[in-house]
Amino acid sequence: MDSLEVWFERYGESHRHPLNRALHTLCVPVIAGTLLALLALIPVPWNRSANLGMLALAVAMIVYVRLSLRHALGIAVLAGATVALLCQWPILMTLPVLLGAFVVAWIGQFIGHSIEGRRPSFLDDLRFLLIGPLWVLDGLYRRIGLGR
Repeated sequence: MDSLEVWFERYGESHRHPLNRALHTLCVPVIAGTLLALLALIPVPWNRSANLGMLALAVAMIVYVRLSLRHALGIAVLAGATVALLCQWPILMTLPVLLGAFVVAWIGQFIGHSIEGRRPSFLDDLRFLLIGPLWVLDGLYRRIGLGR
């Protein structure tokens, strides 16, 4: 697997326009959080206390740890905060709210790419769906002085 820097460079090629970057900074976390929550609604048959959200997060975390322990820790903290938020406000875990937020965030992503004039990276390589959250987190790290 390529280094995180290579992934960020390739991802950044279709995320140069400031409005597209801003839309992604907002929409990627919403998509990741709602997807995690939607998958959490689906139990796994072999373990009643587990769900597909937990399984998907575990697989993603393996990828993230391989790419960057520092970024994986940040994702773990943000995923934990998302779970805590969803537990605090169960109304957010309703299917219509989650699906609505998921769809609106994807529309935002595609508007950003329309403005950018470049197709989404994941259409070339599905692994970019895992890179987007790291890219947003990396931007946060840089803004708070924890840059590369």
